[in-house]
Amino acid sequence: MYPGFTGSSNKMEEKNKKHLKKPDWLKIKLPGGKNFVGVKEIIENNHLHTICTSGNCPNMGECWNAGTATLMILGDICTRSCRFCATLTGKPLPVDAGEPERVALSVRKMNLKHCVITSVDRDDLPDGGARHWAETIRQIRAVNPGVTLEVLIPDFGGKPELLDLVVKEKPEVISHNLETVRRLTPAVRSAASYDRSLEVLRFIAASGLKAKSGIMAGLGETEAEVFETMDDLLLAGVQIMTIGQYLRPTLNHLPVEAYIHPEQFEKYRLAGIAKGFRHIESRPLVRSSYHAEKHLE
Repeated sequence: MYPGFTGSSNKMEEKNKKHLKKPDWLKIKLPGGKNFVGVKEIIENNHLHTICTSGNCPNMGECWNAGTATLMILGDICTRSCRFCATLTGKPLPVDAGEPERVALSVRKMNLKHCVITSVDRDDLPDGGARHWAETIRQIRAVNPGVTLEVLIPDFGGKPELLDLVVKEKPEVISHNLETVRRLTPAVRSAASYDRSLEVLRFIAASGLKAKSGIMAGLGETEAEVFETMDDLLLAGVQIMTIGQYLRPTLNHLPVEAYIHPEQFEKYRLAGIAKGFRHIESRPLVRSSYHAEKHLE
């Protein structure tokens, strides 16, 4: 039984089918515009993947119109099956050795000054894709001198030697998401653990780089649990945090337990600042890489 769920399996199934009506203040603009089309063409012509599309990001229109996108490497099929995530899951295709160069050239074509890269989990690979990650960062730096980087990485099984392959390339920000509070982690995340993720973030922070993490709200967490998570992240050395509303991708995913009001998100933001975060983004439509360029300060 999932944490926070009560009753029989039939009741659980009924609850999984529950579909809360989105409130009027949770509006998502449909993507479009000249720059949106340009970014879309660059991504498609270079056979790239983005978390914007695979993750059904509500900010895709805004970001693509601004000429930015979060590029996703190592394919678009994840070896994990987290119950909140819209990314495809299954057996991934072989690693594309030409991808790092294509990503680097696409960053140049999009004229990005700040670039965000993420990836699917590749538990099928001995190194979890860490070497491909490092090569991608090197290629981006070589083709785009002066570009700044944020990388949103998987946990690499918590292995320090694999994390170090990415850390040694010194991206300006390394992000790894907790996704939710401790109590809900077993129900929300697949093959990941709350404490392992904290260890990953602690390793990043200890390297001297900026560590960043994020969680979703509306999965059944309490305010006290969100504050506890903030404390855990700060103890791990995390400087930057994001909090956004969980939006159910399909009926096969976890249901939305609550739509959190913007006033509560602002309460979280102010609490995070008071606790000591250097930056905290907390609004309903905030996602991991939203306004990422601001987190360099």
